Order: sequence, then structure tokens, then C-alpha cells
Amino acid sequence: MKTILKAGLVLAVLVEIWTYFIGFTGWYKDPVLQNAFWVVILIEIGVLIWGLRLTSREGRGYGAQLGAGTLISVVGALLIFVGSYLFTEVVFPNYFTEINEVYRQMMAQQGLSQEQIEAQIASMAPMQNSLTSALMGAVMTVVTGFLASLVIAAFVRHRPEVAKPG
Repeated sequence: MKTILKAGLVLAVLVEIWTYFIGFTGWYKDPVLQNAFWVVILIEIGVLIWGLRLTSREGRGYGAQLGAGTLISVVGALLIFVGSYLFTEVVFPNYFTEINEVYRQMMAQQGLSQEQIEAQIASMAPMQNSLTSALMGAVMTVVTGFLASLVIAAFVRHRPEVAKPG
């Protein structure tokens, strides 16, 4: 369990470092650079590979590795929830207003009318608060971790030695 906690902590710290980097550089306000946020998926996969390599040394087979990867993601998600909430509530309290302005510009460049743009912005409003955003980030961390662990555990697991005849 110690390995799972350590890997979950590393996951959360790396994801939050990347998230705050995007925030402090202002990349979230750039229509192209805001896509760099999705590097968090690569971070999670990398941490899961590292963490599951460590847990495989404990003799874990496929099912136990799947569980370990999911637990790593759960531990990370709990801390990511807190970091994400603080990101939009305290550190960048105008985040949703600023991101909506970027969306307006993008939709205007696509030729949408002002009414269509405002309808799109209004449809996103229920998701644009600190609590919901942080919760969605945490849930997606667990879902991504489970799906990635399904694959990673197939390759990174303890395999019992097979006795060779003769």
C-alpha cells in the first residue's frame, strides 16, 4: 500500500505542477496552447507505468495490478480535486470568465452568430464552477487510470516462473 500512496502522491503533484504551469503562463487563454493541458493524460500514464512496475515486484498479478493502478489514480484524484478547486477558486478566480472569452473568439472565427455563441456559452455554464470542475477532474483521473491500468497491467505484472522440463 505504501507504493500505491507514493505513486498517487507523485501523480497529483506532477498533474498540479503542469496545471499551475498552464495557469501562470497564461496558456489557458490561448486557443492553441490551452490544448497542452491534455499532457496530464501522458503524465498519468507515465506515473502508472512507474507505479505498476514497483507493485509488480510485490508479486501482483493482472487483477491486483489493475486494482493498484486504479487505487493510485484514486489517491491522485483526491489531491487533484483539492488542487483544481484552489486553482479556479483562489489562484485564478477569473478563470471561467477568461476561458469563455477565448471560446467566444474561437466560435466567432468559425462564423457562428452572436446568438449562437451566447447559446453555447450558456450551455457550458452549469459545468463552469470550481466545485464541478474539480469534481470532473477527479472523476476523469480515476476513469483514465482504470482504463490505462487495464492495458498497462497486461504488460507490467508478476509472472510466476514456469518450470522447464528436463
